[in-house]
Parts: sequence; structure tokens; C-alpha cells
Amino acid sequence: MDIELPLESLEEGSIVFCFEDIDAEPLPEEPLKAWLKAVAEAEGVPLLELTYIFTSDEYLRRLNCEYLQHDYYTDVITFPYTSGYIHGDVFISLERVRENAQLYEVPFQQELCRVIVHGLLHLAGYTDDTDTERLIMQQKENQYLMENPLLSTNI
Repeated sequence: MDIELPLESLEEGSIVFCFEDIDAEPLPEEPLKAWLKAVAEAEGVPLLELTYIFTSDEYLRRLNCEYLQHDYYTDVITFPYTSGYIHGDVFISLERVRENAQLYEVPFQQELCRVIVHGLLHLAGYTDDTDTERLIMQQKENQYLMENPLLSTNI
């Protein structure tokens, strides 16, 4: 879903965190933003505007049904707006992230950062439709998680 907007009207480098239909503790926004900007720079894809919307499982399932015709729960859905740029919305179910953290026996913050960078990587042009593509994305996620100053332990 590409939206044609005059690029000069965009606030370059803008990253926003929003919460929809849930109450959650505030995120450490400035370190997250600095990390995400570093990831975008490392990927060589200009960062225009990036919005993260944190939701409940049900909210994200409804989006999944309505826009992707998938009737199941997921942890993240990414909506790109301008090809060749990191410009889009990333919806994340905090409930699903919490469950996945327990399932994979990792700290919640680590799993949350994994899903956050996963959304950015989608906007940078990566896909995960095949086993090979999934492996590449996982390797990228692991690389960037190791560079995340919010995660004090090696991953």
C-alpha cells in the first residue's frame, strides 16, 4: 500500500510511539529512537517517518483480518507507505510479545526490541515469506539486538 506524498512535507527521521486500546508502561523512547536510527543508517535506507502502535491481541487480529485477510493472532503487522524509504506504521501486540517472550524464554524487553526491529527491517525492504528470507531477517534481528544499548546481556 504505497501512499504518494510530497516527500518534502515529511518530518525526516521522525519516530513516534503510540498506544491503542491498552495501558502500558512508557517506553524508553530516546534510546529506542537512537537505536532505530542507527539500524536505518546501517541498512542504508533513509528514515522518513516511522510510527509504532502498540495494541492488544484482539486489536491486531482485527487489523490482520481486515487488511490482510488473515484470521489469526500475530505479534507485528507493518504497513509501508513510500518505497525506498523507512516510512510506515508498525502495529505490535504487546500481549503476543509477552507470550512469545515466555515461550522462547527470553526477557520481555528483548522480545519487544526484536519485534520492533523486525518491523523496521520490513520497511527497509526485507521480507520473510520463505525459509531463506526468514533466516536472513533473524540474523539481522540478532545482529541489531546485540547492538541495542537497552539490552545489557549478550543475545
